[in-house]
Amino acid sequence: MSGGPDRRIAVVTGASSGIGAATARRLAAEGFDVVAAARRTDRLQALASETGCRAVTLDVTDAASVDALAGRLESCSVLVNNAGGAFGLDPVASARDEDWQRMYDVNVLGTMRVTRALLPLLVASGDGVIVNVTSTAGHAAYEGGAGYNAAKYAQRAMTEALRLELCGQPVRVTEIAPGMVATDEFSLVRFDGDAERAKAVYAGVPGPLVATDIADCIAWVVTRPWHVNIDSMIVRPRAQAAAHKVHREPVS
Repeated sequence: MSGGPDRRIAVVTGASSGIGAATARRLAAEGFDVVAAARRTDRLQALASETGCRAVTLDVTDAASVDALAGRLESCSVLVNNAGGAFGLDPVASARDEDWQRMYDVNVLGTMRVTRALLPLLVASGDGVIVNVTSTAGHAAYEGGAGYNAAKYAQRAMTEALRLELCGQPVRVTEIAPGMVATDEFSLVRFDGDAERAKAVYAGVPGPLVATDIADCIAWVVTRPWHVNIDSMIVRPRAQAAAHKVHREPVS
């Protein structure tokens, strides 16, 4: 799988919905040859028909699936590690092993697997960019978020260590840490399909971020000149001053 002679290949994981799909659309509009990777092939195919990107089925928790993706690429200039998720809001006292394991496997080990597999191509490109989509949950803990906090803190630490390890190599490493982003699925997954609880997260919040806001940030980062590295970007809606401080207006 190779792009045109003048088009840089950008791989976006978790591209079947939300921030990942918005990022695939935006990078395609910016002229990248986008490889949209995720588990839900049907959604990827619809995205490919819309944008001209390449749809590749990928499970970041499966090393063989990640290796298969890497084997299909002849080059790669941009990697957006967006696949992730939060599962459950239980406190530590009643935490479920399977929720924490799943969060660590997707957010942390998934990012590691894909980065490890594509790093030789990113270095060989002469100007590689790795963008890890973390969360403000990796910058401040909150009650009920311990498992997700732990995973995102770990992903953030991995990002910082990777930047140190690649110092002197032609690869830039960036962390994008979104705050409150209203997408179709994030809260719904976290609340195990409870639509009412998911909707309540954004109730009364004037202007929560949307997926295209984060895609805009990612596009800006990956289109900076080769010598400019954006180490970290925290992005919140104006209504959110911190994880625990959100302005809400009365809901009629």
